[in-house]
Amino acid sequence: MPNPEFVGLIQSLEATAEAALGELSPLSNQIRGELGGDLDGPRARRMVERSLKMLETLAEKTRGNLDFEEAEILGNAIQNLRSRLVN
Repeated sequence: MPNPEFVGLIQSLEATAEAALGELSPLSNQIRGELGGDLDGPRARRMVERSLKMLETLAEKTRGNLDFEEAEILGNAIQNLRSRLVN
């Protein structure tokens, strides 16, 4: 069974990136305020890239120490953000 705190950390980083992409409206409004209204610009992209880098680092540093479900959740979050950055 996945550790709820670990899964929460992954979901938090992914949600921050999705908000910067404008995909989570309540959180997006908060992020928009922090970015000075610039969700489509380079600052928003840097925020998404930073969240993705944190998730990738987490995957690298925990490799071999996660159960299957935790590894799958983390891998899916990374893939999801990578694909959104390309589009």
